[in-house]
Amino acid sequence: MDHSRIRNAKVTIPRMFLSVIIIVAGAFLLFGAYLYFRQDRMVFCPTTELVDTPSSLGLSFEEVYVDVAGSEKVHAWYFPAGAARTVLFCHGNGGNISHRLETAEFVTGLGVNILLFDYRGYGRSDGSPSESKVYADAEACYRWLLSEKGVQPQDIVVFGRSLGGAVAIELASLVDCGALVVESSFTSARDMARLIFPYFPATYLLRYKFDSIGKIASAGCPVLVTHSVEDDLIPFAMGRRLFDSAREPKRFVRFYGRHNERDYLCNPSYIEAVRDIVTGQPRAEDEA
Repeated sequence: MDHSRIRNAKVTIPRMFLSVIIIVAGAFLLFGAYLYFRQDRMVFCPTTELVDTPSSLGLSFEEVYVDVAGSEKVHAWYFPAGAARTVLFCHGNGGNISHRLETAEFVTGLGVNILLFDYRGYGRSDGSPSESKVYADAEACYRWLLSEKGVQPQDIVVFGRSLGGAVAIELASLVDCGALVVESSFTSARDMARLIFPYFPATYLLRYKFDSIGKIASAGCPVLVTHSVEDDLIPFAMGRRLFDSAREPKRFVRFYGRHNERDYLCNPSYIEAVRDIVTGQPRAEDEA
């Protein structure tokens, strides 16, 4: 029996395991570093090209630039509908306001004004986005409606979709407003990290909080939460948790379709619920 070969084999096997451990640990560290330093691009996916304009849909609008910080401004479109009530719309993490004209058409069709704005780094807005900046951008647009359009706080409906839901909840928790609409949104960045990276401790590397579940109860206004049962990005259960945490009066409406589909804009239950709250006639009703 060749004892030297046996001894060499016994030494080689632990070294192989050690090499595997080092490789796996290195991969974890590299991925962790990538996740930490690339979070901005994972959370915010802005585009600068405007793919459409309100004019192409025959919508009456006003082009607006709102001062936000220093010399930076955010770009917005204001759509008048001859009403006292105005929707301040906070969009999701991708694209820009030119991708939300369908929503502007929908809201003005209900007889309500709407202000679409782009966060910094999106569309024609200056700068670059961050959690604190998107919050500040929304508040600056809220202040613009008060000062430039003479809208009363109780006539402003803060409406947020997807990532914009977190922005809308933050704003409604800090200022007076007539209502809050949260559509297809998530509970927190931490919960989303657990969902996307179930086998990686991504929550320890987060630089963003977007703690909607901890803030929504501070919104002292009627609340409408809507979410699709078939949402393929943000689980329906997160919408329900947001609703459960909100104060009365509140209403929940479920619909169907993928996260970025807008067929529900023709859904009678959805239209009724949104019309009720944006026009100032909310009903405390949970459509379970």
